[in-house]
Formats: sequence, C-alpha cells, structure tokens
Amino acid sequence: MEDTLTITDNRTGKTYDIPIMYGTYKKYGAAIRATDLRQIKFDNEDFGMLSYDPGFGNTASCKSAVTFIDGERGILHYRGYQIDELARKSNFMEVAYLTLHGELPTKAQMEEWTHNITHHTMVHEHMKKFMDGFHHDAHPMGILVSTVAALSTFYPDAKNVRDPETRKQEIYRLVAKMPTISAYAYRHSMGLPYVHPDNELSYAGNFLNMLFKMAEPRYEPNEILEHALDVLFILHVDHEQNCSANTMRSVGSSLPDPYVAVASAAAALYGPLHGGANERVLRMLREIGSIEKVPDYVKRAKAGEFRLMGFGHRVYKNYDPRARILREMAPKVFEVTGKNPLLDIAIELERIALEDDYFVERKLYPNVDFYSGIIYQAMGFPVDMFPVLFAIPRTVGWLAQWQEMLDDSDQRIARPRQVFNGYDIRDYIPVAKR
Repeated sequence: MEDTLTITDNRTGKTYDIPIMYGTYKKYGAAIRATDLRQIKFDNEDFGMLSYDPGFGNTASCKSAVTFIDGERGILHYRGYQIDELARKSNFMEVAYLTLHGELPTKAQMEEWTHNITHHTMVHEHMKKFMDGFHHDAHPMGILVSTVAALSTFYPDAKNVRDPETRKQEIYRLVAKMPTISAYAYRHSMGLPYVHPDNELSYAGNFLNMLFKMAEPRYEPNEILEHALDVLFILHVDHEQNCSANTMRSVGSSLPDPYVAVASAAAALYGPLHGGANERVLRMLREIGSIEKVPDYVKRAKAGEFRLMGFGHRVYKNYDPRARILREMAPKVFEVTGKNPLLDIAIELERIALEDDYFVERKLYPNVDFYSGIIYQAMGFPVDMFPVLFAIPRTVGWLAQWQEMLDDSDQRIARPRQVFNGYDIRDYIPVAKR
C-alpha cells in the first residue's frame, strides 16, 4: 500500500490523502509534493492551499545525489563518501571529479581530468585589462563576481547549456580559471603584477604561486601549507542546498550560461551571513583579546548581549565534522607560520562552551567558520580574501548542482508563490485630490 499523509480541512470537513515520496534514506527523506496541496480548497474560486516557508527552512526544492548532511549526528558526505575520509585520503582535484561525475576517477580519468583543468588556467589578456579597471582598493570578492560574469562575453557558445560537450568544456574553464581570477583580484588589490599559472604545480600550489610569487625564478609552495589549503578546499566543495547553491539552481533554471550563474552564486556567497562568517569569528576573538577574558565573554553571551560567532549552524545540531578536521590541522599550520595567539583564545572558548549546559542544551557546537578564518589569516590571507577562498572550491559544488538541475526532468524555471497581504482593489485618486 502506498504511504500517504491524510489531511483534514476543518473549514470544509473534507479529507485528502496525499502521497508521500522518499529519498534514499526513508528516515531522512520523506516529503509530499507541494502542488498536491493545491487540491485543498475552501470553494471552487479558491486558488488552493500553499505552504508558507520563509527562507526555505523545511522545503525541498529539488532531488539531489551530490551531498548528504545529517545535522543531528554531525555527518557530511560527498557522493556517499565521508568528509573526514576524503580530507585524509584524497586531494581536491580528485574530490572535484567525484563531486561533478558521481564516482571516484580511475588513474586514466584522473590524468585526463587534471590535464584538462591545468590547461585552462590562463585567462584572456583582455580580461586582465578588464580587471585593471577596478579601483585599487576594490574588494576582491566584488572583482571576482564581476569578472566571472564578464567571462560570459568571451565564451558565447557557453549558452548552449543543453549540449553535454559544451557543458563539459565550460566546467573545465570555470574550475580552472577561478583560482587565476581570484589570485589576480588579490594582486590587483595589493598593487602587484599578475603572476601566470604554473602548470607544474598542484591546484592549491599553483594558487599559492599566483598569490605570493615575488622575484624568485620559481615559486615553491610549502608542502604543509599547500596540503592545508587543499584540505580547506575539500571541506568547502559543497554543502547541500545552501543560499549560494540555491541561487545557482534558481538562476540556472532560466538557462543562462554557467558564467553568469556562477557569478550570481558567488554574489550570494559575498553576504556576511554566508561567506563572511569566518571574518566575524576573527573579529570576535580579537575583541576577547586574551584567554583570561574568555569566561566573562561567555557569561555576557549567555546573558543575551550578543551571539558567539562560529557556534551553531542552520543544519548541524552536533559538532560540525569540518570544524573537527580543521581543529586537528591548525597546529601543523602554525608550526610553519608561527603561533597565532587567537588560536589559544579559540580553543579555550570552545572548551568552556562545550562544557556549559547553556550551549550544550541549545546544541551550539563549533562550525567550520570557527577555525577556518584563523588558519587563513595565519597563511597570510587578508580578511577580504576569505569569501574568495570559499568561492574557489564551492564553484565545483555549484556546477554539480547546476548539472543535476539541468538533467532533472522535474525542474522548471524557478518561480515561487507568495501569500499576498497587500490591498484589494482600490479606486484611483487624481493627484489634485490626494
């Protein structure tokens, strides 16, 4: 017998049986089709019942096989693989392939994938002139968003999004060029000349080269910092239907080219509630100032004066698995960069909060932003670059979500409904009588 949800409309006394659909995991994936609610009407002139869900807190807008999150248990999987296992055993390029193709690559597939990404890292010389037009103190994320959108004009064939070969080509270009554009945005803001990609280096190593190379003939990235950046990229690849992924799908549903769709997703990431959260953690730690002041700061947070930044998550009601990985990695980074006093404050703040019933009962555990900002700062990245660093790996997730959306026959152009609460019909009053 088909599972159904029975709804009784107390206005009319009518009862409706609505089919229940499931995802892979029956326990976590039960849903009803929102359009099935439309049959619930007060009378024949009634439009039909809508669900009201500001911020999509409990609305599934799609079916997806890319990322699975169980926030109650602190679980994050990419294509079925645990995030901590990928962070320990894999590298970003392999995880990018997995995310976009659904399976880990064979040796031959990995070589072809790496070759295709590596040989699309250069940007057109006219694109550099475009970037030169930004003011010297322009925010790197603003430069990134604008420049990625401008790539659309360099690749007019990219609009053929229904063609698999065209999509494959644009994915190569976007994954390859995001680090280049990001590094150029940083160099522009610092008044430094642009550094060409070095195809002999890894994805993370080449990015460090384009950021920090000065007068040396050949840039050699520090292995520990290169690995740390690679892990950070893995942790930020995808995170289900977050604000920027939802933006990618929503904009992509009108079938524009992927460059403007990625630019729109990056613009969503630009907001402080999404890509700027780790910056707010750093500001909080600086405000605390020393380990001795942590207890008083926690006390004030419990009194409702402010929120602890980096604690709690819209999805996770347990320890964010990404934060656990970064906490273990941080000391290795600081062995190279030197100890950051903010780390001691962060560890003490975490210790007190995890032992305090106030935070435990509210399930306010550290999230990925709690440690990522400290590590980025130690590696020499200015705060303005934090959302840019987020956007580079997340481009892979955005493109995976975009591909999935295009291949889903259920999907149509995004067009949410509204609960109208404005005026009914009113008579127009001439301006002389108002």
